[in-house]
Amino acid sequence: MNNTAEVISAYTDRSGGMQSATDDFGHIIRSRPRGVLAAHSEDAVRDLISFAGPRGLPVTARGSGYAPYGQGQAHGGYVVDMRPLDDVRCFPAERTLSAGAGAPWREVVRAALAAGLAPPVGPDHLDASVGGLLSAGGFGGTSHRHGLVADQVVDIDVITGAGQVLTCSREHHPDLFDAVPAGLGQCALILRATLRLAPAPDRVRRFRLYHSSPRSYVADQRRLCEDPRFSHVVGQVRPDVGGTWTYMIEAVAPHTRELPGGDGLLPDSLDHDRDTVEIEDLPYEEFLHRPERDERLLRTTGEWQRPHPWLSLLLPEDAVASFVPDVLNDPAQHGLRTSGVVQLRPLTGRTLGASLLRRPAADRLCLLVLMRTATATDPVAVRRLVDANRAVYDRAKAVGGVLHPMSAVPMTPADWRDHFGPVWREFAGTKARHDPHGILTRGYGLWT
Repeated sequence: MNNTAEVISAYTDRSGGMQSATDDFGHIIRSRPRGVLAAHSEDAVRDLISFAGPRGLPVTARGSGYAPYGQGQAHGGYVVDMRPLDDVRCFPAERTLSAGAGAPWREVVRAALAAGLAPPVGPDHLDASVGGLLSAGGFGGTSHRHGLVADQVVDIDVITGAGQVLTCSREHHPDLFDAVPAGLGQCALILRATLRLAPAPDRVRRFRLYHSSPRSYVADQRRLCEDPRFSHVVGQVRPDVGGTWTYMIEAVAPHTRELPGGDGLLPDSLDHDRDTVEIEDLPYEEFLHRPERDERLLRTTGEWQRPHPWLSLLLPEDAVASFVPDVLNDPAQHGLRTSGVVQLRPLTGRTLGASLLRRPAADRLCLLVLMRTATATDPVAVRRLVDANRAVYDRAKAVGGVLHPMSAVPMTPADWRDHFGPVWREFAGTKARHDPHGILTRGYGLWT
């Protein structure tokens, strides 16, 4: 075990990994680990877990570090830097791709497109790591049709809290195969995953449709996501003059055949403002990289480095038209008008396969994400926004909404038991079998 300590020490001294591991994308929770281990091999990770387990020392995997509220930190324990596990290999004949947990999603996209293929579901932000996406579930613009990024997993290599390296699938270790995708790193840490791929289009046509009414927005969004010609359907709520909000749908049609010119592809039944429609044709690869320009701007202005008290909720679609305007009109949310983005996109419950992703009972759902920033020099204001998140979450529960755990929301073990509801007992049993010391990914606060 001295060798493990030496590896941790050497890596920390060389890279400054300790400093980065105290923080995350949220910049709200800071927590100092004992050490940081670079995952250059499975053996190194196994040695670390074998050392930490009997001593009750927390161990957490870290990829790109995009957790918003300390979920990927390991106070008094060890952070495993998964970035060295970044190998990506595409198998065109099988339409699959193998990716290490630390590989950024942009490398998955690059390897797949080189073979004329693409993941059926991918995140908006391509710097997110494969392991992080799968542990959280992973939403994308096609989730209404194909489910989560995690639902595309064929098999997955993991290391358990007992130090076992296992390959999981529907046929092998099915309990872990159910507990790892969208499982928040509780039962095992992801080392590698095999993902399904599909043929990639060459180009897409992107439509942006604007609505003043949330009710017509929700109805049109559902019509478009049920139309097979549109592969990606997402949306935003944007501040407008006079304190009002505009609802914008982004619908994308792949060029799998000749498309009619202009807006001839849009159904006549839509109720958007036809004078403000925006239409753009662009290469599929360029479309996938579309958020990068906005990120560069945010980094330049410094907003990317500010605290990010984000909140993600899954809502029954029939509650959205009243719930979302009420939230946005709440004085506690007024900062979203000047320093934030509100995403509101359709989901379909039956496509969401990961059992640990909790969701409302309805089939027609929406994902609401309040992506705001706060002033780093005002911790009291940050705490107010976190408290406001909790208040919105409680209001969402009253209309049948469910939290997506990648949020800045304080949660107790009792809250988590309520969140997981009927699957809690089985989840806890799998945790006890595969993480007997309870050391993995404690940042969520599920158990203590």
